[in-house]
Amino acid sequence: MADTTQKEVLLDVKNLEITYGSGKKKYTAVKNASFQIYKGETFGLVGESGSGKTTIGRAIMRILPTSGGEIIYKGEKINGKISKTLDKKVVQEIQMIFQDPQASLNERAKVSYIVSEGLMNVRKDLSAAQREEKARQALLDVGLLPEFASRFPHEFSGGQRQRIGIARALIVEPEFIIADEPISALDMSIRAQVLNLLRKLQKERGITYMFIAHDLSVMQYISDRIAVIHKGDIVELAAADELIEHAMHPYTRSLISAIPMPDPIRERGKKLLTYDPNMHDYSVEKPQWRELRPEHYVLCSESEAAAWSKLYE
Repeated sequence: MADTTQKEVLLDVKNLEITYGSGKKKYTAVKNASFQIYKGETFGLVGESGSGKTTIGRAIMRILPTSGGEIIYKGEKINGKISKTLDKKVVQEIQMIFQDPQASLNERAKVSYIVSEGLMNVRKDLSAAQREEKARQALLDVGLLPEFASRFPHEFSGGQRQRIGIARALIVEPEFIIADEPISALDMSIRAQVLNLLRKLQKERGITYMFIAHDLSVMQYISDRIAVIHKGDIVELAAADELIEHAMHPYTRSLISAIPMPDPIRERGKKLLTYDPNMHDYSVEKPQWRELRPEHYVLCSESEAAAWSKLYE
C-alpha cells in the first residue's frame, strides 16, 4: 500500500457536477463531488450501480463533459477547453481499464494492434516494428505470451482479455490509471490474479490508481483510501480499514452489512441493514462535509455528526 504521509496531490476534484440531457430531461448524475488522490496510492470509489462512479471516471478521462467544478491534474485544470499540448499529456498520462474486457476490445483487430494503438498518438517517432516489439513486451508484463500478439480477442478467456486491456493501458507508460470495475466480469478464481497483477505493477512502476467498484471487500483489499458515493453524492471518505471498522454513514454501513462472511454460522446470524434516504431530515439544516474522526469525512448535518461520532466511543 502507498505511503500517503508525503501526500503529493496528483488529482484534485473540486465541487464536480456532471449532468445528462437538458431542459426538462436534465439529470444531475454527480453533485458537488470533491476529493483528492495522492501520487502512488490506490483511491477506491465505491457505490451501487447508477451512483455516478463510472461517470466521474469518464469525466476525468475527458470522455464526458462536466457542467460544474474543476478537475485538476498536476496543478492544471483538465476539464472544459484545454490546449492541445495539455490534451496530449492527459491522453498519455491518464489511462482507463474498462469493465467489460469483451466489449472494450476490437474483435476484428489483432492483439498487437489493439495493445499498440495508443502509441500511434503519443509516440509517433516509433516505427511499426518498434510498436510491435513494445506490444509484445507489454503482453509479457501482464503475464501473457508474446506470441499471443498475432491472435484475435475471441481466442482468449475473460481473464486473458482483461490482461490485454491492462497491457493496452500500460504501453503508453501512464502515471494514473482509472480501473472501472476491472474484475466484475471475471470468475472468482481469476479476480485475485488480476488484483495481484495490478498491485505488482503499481509497486514496480509507481502507478496511481483510481479503482471503481461496487464490492467493498475487494475495495478493502486493494485500496489505500475509499470514498463512498450514493446517487451522485460522496457521503463518506476514509482510509480503507478505518472505513470498514468505523463506518458512520447509514449507506456505508448497509454496504458493509452485505459483505459475505466466510463463517456460515456468522453469515446466517448477521443482520442486513437497508438504507432509506428519507431517514435524513435536511429540510432545516443542509448536510456538510465534516471530519468526525482523524481523516475520516462524512456528509451529514450537525445533529447527525453528534450522534454518529458516539458510535465508536
